[in-house]
Amino acid sequence: MDVESGRLVPRADELLGRLGGLGFGSELQRSAVESNSRVHDTLDALFADLSDSRRRLDAAASSLGLAVVAAGTVPLADAAFHDVTADPRYRRMADDYRRVADEQLICSAQVHVDVPDRDTAVRVMCLVSPWLPPLLALSASSPFWFGSDTGYASWRTMLWQRWPTAGPAGCYGSAADYDAAMTELIGSGVISDPGMLYHDVRPSAHQRTLELRVCDACPRAETVVLVAGLFRALVRDACDRLERGSDRGCDGHHEWLRAATWRAARSGLEGRLVDPQTRRATPAPMVVRGMLHRLRPALEASGDFATVRTLLEEVLATGGAAHRLRREARDLLAGIDMLVAETRGDRLAPSAPARRHRPPDAPRGPGGAPVRVHSATTPGTPG
Repeated sequence: MDVESGRLVPRADELLGRLGGLGFGSELQRSAVESNSRVHDTLDALFADLSDSRRRLDAAASSLGLAVVAAGTVPLADAAFHDVTADPRYRRMADDYRRVADEQLICSAQVHVDVPDRDTAVRVMCLVSPWLPPLLALSASSPFWFGSDTGYASWRTMLWQRWPTAGPAGCYGSAADYDAAMTELIGSGVISDPGMLYHDVRPSAHQRTLELRVCDACPRAETVVLVAGLFRALVRDACDRLERGSDRGCDGHHEWLRAATWRAARSGLEGRLVDPQTRRATPAPMVVRGMLHRLRPALEASGDFATVRTLLEEVLATGGAAHRLRREARDLLAGIDMLVAETRGDRLAPSAPARRHRPPDAPRGPGGAPVRVHSATTPGTPG
């Protein structure tokens, strides 16, 4: 974003020129930079990696009069002033999907977890899917869109679900079944390649991993680590259940999952979620603490339980990013300052004053297995 106005600007190519590759890349929109972590076995190493990449992004952006925000959306943006990266594939997508692509001014956090093989990835995909809406709620960071409060914790999710393949993944008995269904989908002409399979979770087309794709990008790196730890535990728990034969798979009824995802996007951590075990409306803290309890054996096996429990209780105490943004946003520039500072790794006191005056045209706001992460707008990301 422009550091003075707080508005999204299409200058990613300049920023990438300063970074020189090394874990960063372009995306569909020229207002976004993709950041990729290395592969890690521990959450501490993942946190150090994410923190370092964010510091590098911040330093490079500062030299250009820019600021970087990791969030599902930024409060001040205008699709009319953004254009698509000069890449034939991106240009074709822009032509095919028109306004959906024009308004792809969103950013997600994606987590890859190692799995033994592609068949396991497909079978695990079905078992972990009911638990993905609570992960979305933990990450929700996009309440504002084009200068106004949407009433949602994750408006990115609402925008994202306009793509034809976004949403719950469905259930398949084997990698062959999954691949056949995906080949049929590509053959329909609605999408052009496997990189456009935008399900909430999917086996990677190029790596031996299962990929989580439902979450907003998170201002605090600690939240990314929390989500990564929980997702790794979900995958490990599902693999163990399959190996023991104690879980014959899900019942194939995922109709309720889209509704549960909507509920998570609407409420975040500050309302009710659909409990994956009872499928009843339940206060969000009860759902995520119940998930922690259910996953404790898998978290302890990875050495992650203490870290994940601490991070979870911290986010429940401070509120999710969407809640913090609304709470801090006496005007939108104050909220943007908070997002920039959290992305950089700073800690802002709740009573910290805004550092700038609101310009006349800025609208007001309201008072185990190896793991790696990347943050991106996601169309065009094939892996």
